[in-house]
Amino acid sequence: MANNRTIEQPVRVKDSPRRLKTVAMRAYADQKKPAHDNARIAEYLPMVARIVQRVVTYLKPPLSFEDLVSAGTVGLVKAARNYDPAHQADFKTYAYIRIRGAVLDELRGWSFVPANHTRDIHNVFEASRKISEATGSQPSDEELADKLGITVEKLYKTLENARAQHFASIDDNANQNAPLANLLPATATPKPDEHVERAELVRKLAEAISQLEERKRQIIILYYQQNLTMKQIAGVFNITEPRVSQLHASALFNLATKLREWDDAG
Repeated sequence: MANNRTIEQPVRVKDSPRRLKTVAMRAYADQKKPAHDNARIAEYLPMVARIVQRVVTYLKPPLSFEDLVSAGTVGLVKAARNYDPAHQADFKTYAYIRIRGAVLDELRGWSFVPANHTRDIHNVFEASRKISEATGSQPSDEELADKLGITVEKLYKTLENARAQHFASIDDNANQNAPLANLLPATATPKPDEHVERAELVRKLAEAISQLEERKRQIIILYYQQNLTMKQIAGVFNITEPRVSQLHASALFNLATKLREWDDAG
C-alpha cells in the first residue's frame, strides 16, 4: 500500500466492535464474494483485531489502528476467496498467515528504524559476539552496555528498535536478520528436507530459550505460549509494562544472537 498519505489519527489498540466492523466492511465492500466466504469473514474478523493489537503493543507504528485493521481485513478476504480445503488443511491457520502477512506488508511501507539506529543495532550485535567469543557465554544487559560505553537504558532503546526491525521482517526468508522466519507456517506443503530444517530450527530455538535468564524465559513463555499481553505479564511480575517491554526486547535479542551464532558455526 502507498505510504505517502497523511496520518491523522494516533495508533490505538482498542476500539469498539461496531467501529471495527465498519472499518472492516469498508475494506471489502466493493468485492463480490460467495455467501460462504462472507460467513468465514464474519467468523474470523475478530482475529484481525487481535493480530493488530499484538503488533501495536510494542511497535507503535506511524499508522492508525484502523489502517492496520483494514490491511488485515484485506488479507482475510483474500484468504476466504483463495482457500482450497484440498490443499490447506485448516482455514484458521491459513487465514492467520494471510492476515498477518497483509499487516506486515503494510508495515514494510514505513520506516521504523532510521539509519543511525540500524548502525547502533549492528554495534550491539558485534559487541555481544565479541564478549561471547571471549567468555564462552552471552553477556548480561549490564555487561553489554558497559562494553558499548552506554547506559543500560540506551541499550534497551536500541534493543527495542532491533525488535521493531525484526518483527517487520520476520516472515521474509531472504532477510538474514530474521532467523526466526522459518518457524512460521508455510502456505504450501513443505518438502521433506524443509521438515528436517524446521525441526532442527525448533530444537535450537527451544535450547536457546532454555538458556535465557529466568525472568526473560518466563516472559517469552507467557507472551508466546500463554498469549498474555505485556500489561498482563507486568501484573504477574509486579513490574511496569515498559519494563516488561525492555526484558522482552532483550530476550528476543538474546535468541536472535544465539541462533545467528549457531548458523555461522554451520
